[in-house]
Amino acid sequence: MLKRSNDDAHQLQGKSPGKKRKVLVTDFFQKKTSSEEQTKATGHVDKAFKSIEKAESKSNIESITTVSSPAANVTAYDNSLLSLELQTIDASWLERLRPEINKPYFLKLKQFVIDEQKRYTVFPPEQDIYSWTRLTRFADTKVVIIGQDPYHNFNQAHGLAFSVKAPTPAPPSLKNIYKELQMNNYSDFKVNYAYGDLTSWSKQGVLLLNTSLTVRAHNANSHSKRGWEQFTKKAIDLLIEDREKSGKPIVFLLWGSNAIKLLQDKVNRMPKNFLVLKSVHPSPLSASRGFFGNKHFRMINDFLYENKLPMIDWSVVPESSLQEVTEANKKLLKSKSSSDIENAQNSS
Repeated sequence: MLKRSNDDAHQLQGKSPGKKRKVLVTDFFQKKTSSEEQTKATGHVDKAFKSIEKAESKSNIESITTVSSPAANVTAYDNSLLSLELQTIDASWLERLRPEINKPYFLKLKQFVIDEQKRYTVFPPEQDIYSWTRLTRFADTKVVIIGQDPYHNFNQAHGLAFSVKAPTPAPPSLKNIYKELQMNNYSDFKVNYAYGDLTSWSKQGVLLLNTSLTVRAHNANSHSKRGWEQFTKKAIDLLIEDREKSGKPIVFLLWGSNAIKLLQDKVNRMPKNFLVLKSVHPSPLSASRGFFGNKHFRMINDFLYENKLPMIDWSVVPESSLQEVTEANKKLLKSKSSSDIENAQNSS
């Protein structure tokens, strides 16, 4: 089931008898219980933000109280603003991003998006804003492809960069991605522009992440520089920190100046288990100036295979597959099985 229980989002720790109650960030947003003085939180979000900043400046806000929840293990935040995050971000991402969604900038961002949704059509549909977290769990992420803005026409954006919701045909940038795949990477890649849904990539560990997660209909970049960039950069930073510590291989695909700038302070000091590939954006405006011929998709798979990880089958057309990738993954699985058997025998 997509949504987690509202009970997980509403739980609060009880007060210990005789002890002074800690001031929580949630106190500035949540409705009081019947035994407390009633406040009118709705419509007074700006006032609440000022209260947060004032409390922080006086060091009156102590550490956020974490609620133990067997289902989601989330913090008790203001449900009126963050219910979507608490209910639709995958638990593997939420446990790492929960401090970020409680920061004042993110709460202001959420109020902005909510106001936009009341006045305009906003894409993607809210249940799809965080689909990237559910389709590519944190630990399963092997490749990160960074996009910019969600598509801003109907039946396109569904939370994955460059991907469009079926049965919408592939947009121009995605068409160029398909051309590069067939011409310079895998000759048996079937090109059919009727298919533009890249969910199959996401399920193989390819994180398709836009730097801005929402947009007003027919108004490109209308939600940029509102806070989404800070949030998605945090998600990427978390991946980098985790893979630096664990040594697990990961690939970053940076197409265009915006994506390159996002990691420019880290690119030159990436460890050996990182592969960073850069080129111009696949947009028709720039694809002929370095995107075509970059052979990124083959380079990604070569890197994964060298590190004993399954290659990505980039096929999009149903019932199609890349024969070379299929055979390589079978060989890798067989090798792993033999190694596991040998290790088991040696330990017995």
